[in-house]
Amino acid sequence: MELRPLLIANTRLLGGEPGSLLVAGGRIAALNPSETPEGTETIDAKGQWLAPGIIDFGVFATDKPAFHFGGITRAALMPDSGPLDGAGLVERAAKGGKPDLWVHPLAAATKGLAGAELAEIGLMQQAGARAVATGRARIADAGVMRRVLSYAASLGLTVIAHSEDEGLTAGAVATDGEMATRLGLASAPAIAEAMAIARDIMLVEETGAPIHFRQVTTARGLDLVRAAKAKGLPVTCGITPAHLFLSDTAIGDFRTFARLSPPLRSEDDRHACLSAIADGTIDVLASGHDPRGPEDKRLPFAEALPGMAGAETLLAMGLQLVRDGHVTPARLFDLLAATPAKLLGVDAGTLTVGSDADLILINEGAPWQVDAKRMAAWAGNTPFDGMPVQGRVTALWKGGQRIR
Repeated sequence: MELRPLLIANTRLLGGEPGSLLVAGGRIAALNPSETPEGTETIDAKGQWLAPGIIDFGVFATDKPAFHFGGITRAALMPDSGPLDGAGLVERAAKGGKPDLWVHPLAAATKGLAGAELAEIGLMQQAGARAVATGRARIADAGVMRRVLSYAASLGLTVIAHSEDEGLTAGAVATDGEMATRLGLASAPAIAEAMAIARDIMLVEETGAPIHFRQVTTARGLDLVRAAKAKGLPVTCGITPAHLFLSDTAIGDFRTFARLSPPLRSEDDRHACLSAIADGTIDVLASGHDPRGPEDKRLPFAEALPGMAGAETLLAMGLQLVRDGHVTPARLFDLLAATPAKLLGVDAGTLTVGSDADLILINEGAPWQVDAKRMAAWAGNTPFDGMPVQGRVTALWKGGQRIR
């Protein structure tokens, strides 16, 4: 059935100037049009923000109710479930959420994510994989990582890397520091991250292949990324809101909802992350959505699995960055949508004529409280439980079709 043209009027485009946007044929047809086609449906946005649907870069589960609550219209699925190391698995994952959520599978870099033998990356690309990922851990063997980078680059794909040196982090559940000592938890030095990043940047220099460090959470790691960018190397990096708003003090009382990978860092590192998001060193803000049920979290801290349900709080925490003056609204949607779209090579993530009409309407001041027991996600393991936040999605369109 042909969709009627749609005019979203009286809105603030990307949280900026007042304006309107016309959708026709599932795509953005015009910004601030002077006239509209006959039969156009008009929605009065009443001054709410209009933004591209969020492209959540690197989720571990496809959780449609949580994604729609949070304004996510596309998600890049990490290869760990499965793992996604064959064409058939990738093809099935790509069909997972359609038509109202598009899942972009990330191909496993190695067979079984074991870090030893290259997976069939070319076949997985043909089946719908949009990038290559090392999964929850890095590839320890530098020779294998070099081959992965070179092969992925020859196919025009970016490698998404985890950044922790396993020789330092084996058995650790926290970052070295006063909190880990006080709680008696096995911990690893924060330099484990920088050491992994340093090796991979050298491989990028050697191969010219693009790399995206999925989460960079320490001052030293960010300094390396900053220096690589200054040299013109094809290096990007991301972070989740948890490492911007929480430090390792959040694991006091052995709170397993704050057991994350990588672990929460020192307050100094947290401030370095905020500076890096403000100065453009960090390219992507993602949820790291990894819902874990009580069987994984209601355990002693050292035995609980890392991960958080992040999809529902991603936008609200991003809007807090705007309110705190770290980013502008336009820059926030670069972090949440435009840059992830570029990394995946998809025609979305911006309010440009011709782009897919994946759109969200946002009441940026709407107050609500994060409640782990009432989340739409299939498990509510959020480190932000109980926190008052502002900003929520009031309408969502996927390809011009209204979803909520």
